[in-house]
Amino acid sequence: MKLINKLRLGLGLLFFFMLLVYGLSAYYLRKLSKESELILKNNYETLEFSKNMMKILDLSGGMLTKEDAFNFEYNLKKQETNVTELGEGEFTKEIRTGFESLKKATGNETKASIKADVEKSLYAIMDLNMEAIVKKNSIASETARKAAIYVTLISSFFFLVAFSFIVNFPGYIANPISELTFKIKEIANKRYDQRLSFSRNDEFGDLAQAFNTMASKLNEYEHSNLAKILFEKSRIETIINSMQDAIIGFDENNTILFANPVALTLLGLKDQDVVGKYAPDVALRNDLLRNLLKAGNSEDLKIFAENKESYFSKETFQVTSETEGGEPKIIGQVISLKNITKFHELNEAKTNFIATISHELKTPISAIKMSLKLLEDNRVGIMNEEQKDLVNHIKEDTSRLLKITGELLDLSQVETGNIQLNFQTIKPVDIVNYALEAVQVPASLKGVTIDLKLEDKLPEVCADTEKTAWVLVNFLTNAIRYSPERSTVNLKLVRKNDAVEFSVKDLGKGIDAQYLEKIFDRYFQVPSDLNSKGGTGLGLAISKDFIQAQHGQIWAESEPGMGSTFHFTLPVMKIPKEGII
Repeated sequence: MKLINKLRLGLGLLFFFMLLVYGLSAYYLRKLSKESELILKNNYETLEFSKNMMKILDLSGGMLTKEDAFNFEYNLKKQETNVTELGEGEFTKEIRTGFESLKKATGNETKASIKADVEKSLYAIMDLNMEAIVKKNSIASETARKAAIYVTLISSFFFLVAFSFIVNFPGYIANPISELTFKIKEIANKRYDQRLSFSRNDEFGDLAQAFNTMASKLNEYEHSNLAKILFEKSRIETIINSMQDAIIGFDENNTILFANPVALTLLGLKDQDVVGKYAPDVALRNDLLRNLLKAGNSEDLKIFAENKESYFSKETFQVTSETEGGEPKIIGQVISLKNITKFHELNEAKTNFIATISHELKTPISAIKMSLKLLEDNRVGIMNEEQKDLVNHIKEDTSRLLKITGELLDLSQVETGNIQLNFQTIKPVDIVNYALEAVQVPASLKGVTIDLKLEDKLPEVCADTEKTAWVLVNFLTNAIRYSPERSTVNLKLVRKNDAVEFSVKDLGKGIDAQYLEKIFDRYFQVPSDLNSKGGTGLGLAISKDFIQAQHGQIWAESEPGMGSTFHFTLPVMKIPKEGII
């Protein structure tokens, strides 16, 4: 029998016993109610009517008044409709006859005689009903006794059956489930030899058969794929160990899973000192691993290994796996160190080359400018208009070459980390005056007005005057270049917390948002400006390095068609408290 049918049978049996007890109780309660109702209706009411008529006779002494006759008639009619016992009808008729005679009688003796006969009949009716009450009470008591016995027996049997069901049936269900739960946990621990032995022909028997089949298949699959899995594991380890980059793998608990020979060499550790260890514990005695565990991949690492300094770039990859809900879950990470020493060497060579070439070019270019100046002197000779145009063109090209050479020299200083900063306390207005004087000529040639707005009582800043003025001149020069003729460039200085902010706003065509974050990158030029003369894409990049070297910030805001605004900040010179240096 199936488990569901067993449940139905057991619960149905309990329900049947409940209905049986309920039906038996209802039957006997109804029977007792009817018997009590009969006693009350048939006998008790007759006694009440007889007592009322007896009382009227006693009080009147047989001399009935009109009111007494009315009351006696009322009770007698009630009695005549409530004749229930054997012989009660004859006595009721005798009372009726006597009452009619009593109403017609005239003499006292006659009335007394009739009254005595009526009272005798009333006593007889009362005796009959009293006997009936006693008899019916005995019957009701017997019915109650039988009901108590039957209900008690059936209820006791029902209690025993229900108690046995409650005690035994939960175990019948729970014990197989507990055994199944235990076996499933064993299967989860890869003990595929577990089996269920439910010798039952119900759902648990089917479940046991399905479980045993599953365990057998898992055991077969485990052994059939073990060699393949081990082979794949060995192949992956071989690939990782043969990579030229340093590779270190961690699980979700930050335990080191593997490290290839390159990584072990850089760490200066052996395989048994790393694999299977908790990474922060190993990092306590290894500076390189401690740096690798820090977040971020931006800075290149300089590592001394194999008797030489090498440079590595760090990359961190999160290993994820999809959960049942489809959301990714991090199950580990891999840190890769790529050897970029050759690139550093090439970059250093490029920087040295740029510095050398720029330095070597600066002298002849300056000499060319001096020669051009001499050519413009009439004492050397008077030039015609065509010659003057050629000289002007050569002069413009020479100035552009000299500017590019200067930017390349500044770039070489930045890249080598040799930026020479001369920090001093200076008023922001002095930097502004220096820059305004430098751009006065190009501004006047284009008819551009520079509107200066200074906040009152600006504090002094700690900065390199020449480098900062160079940045501001670069901002103003670009603003003048891209502003329409006879327009205005706004130069504004305000204090922002512990810094002074310089901002230059032009009314040019603006910069698209897609290029706004790249304009401070080296050699980057907005595509629409590629055809403009003199641009190298280095000015803003050098400006960024100069400002950041002075612990300031630099950024730009722009909207196409509405112009651009370039900002940079310099930290305020803090005056130490008295007694503190």
